[in-house]
Amino acid sequence: MRRRWMAAVAVTVAGLLTLTACGDGGGAAQSPQADAKKKVEVFSWWTGPGEADGLKAMKEIFEKQNTGLTFFDAAVAGGSGDKARALLATKLQADTPPDTFQGHAGAELQGYIKAGDLEPVNFLYDELKLKDVFPQQLIDQISVAGKIYSVPVNIHRSNVMWFNPGVLKEAGVAEVPKTIEEFVAALEKVKKTGKIPLAIGSEWTMVHLLESVLLGSLGTDAYNRLWTAGSDWSGPAMTKALNDFKTVLSYAGDPADDWQPAAKQVADGEAAFTIMGDWAYGYRNAG
Repeated sequence: MRRRWMAAVAVTVAGLLTLTACGDGGGAAQSPQADAKKKVEVFSWWTGPGEADGLKAMKEIFEKQNTGLTFFDAAVAGGSGDKARALLATKLQADTPPDTFQGHAGAELQGYIKAGDLEPVNFLYDELKLKDVFPQQLIDQISVAGKIYSVPVNIHRSNVMWFNPGVLKEAGVAEVPKTIEEFVAALEKVKKTGKIPLAIGSEWTMVHLLESVLLGSLGTDAYNRLWTAGSDWSGPAMTKALNDFKTVLSYAGDPADDWQPAAKQVADGEAAFTIMGDWAYGYRNAG
């Protein structure tokens, strides 16, 4: 297991990959493919344009550098990973975990760690000198009691506004909005042109939008305080922020299947704005 994972980490340097703790009946030993001992099962939700291209490139590099091993892509569709995590839970309960799976840094890993589903990878950080290249704050977020449980393979920023300059010009929006109030005013102008003011995707993209609107309405300090003990979720500032979200959402078009089609609406000039992370850049430049 350790040797196989070392080979995988050597090329998996783009989400967050974690090494599962495999018993005698788990992991690749139960892979649906034949000759499972020579396969490294990589479980993720990188299936959309841009994501799938990156995973394919990783697979090609891995198999070129490790001729005795096969990169088994076990990706499950769904931009937020909800479906993938549900299937992962089933696999873990059945003691048939993948060799490695995608997750987010921080509290998301706690449940897996407490259940004994993850194997510490401190040996990788020592052998590959990863502590020399990763920020300490990031390492702290993926560590518990001095044990490191994952290897970051990319860093994302979520609250990014994407817009089509041509659509804004047509609507008479001279400058990119810098406040929630300016954003709402711009959405109203676009609405009058008949174009989609705000493109959105499936349910999780609306939660993502909520986070960004809360940040924009409350400000950085107040937003950060929401996630501390004794935070106030019922005060007038929070009420205003939620009303701001309601207003912004009222300008949204019909939800697309996921974030990629929503981003495409903006790129094709059908919509003015979408709020999506910087991973949308990779999607627009894929291929």
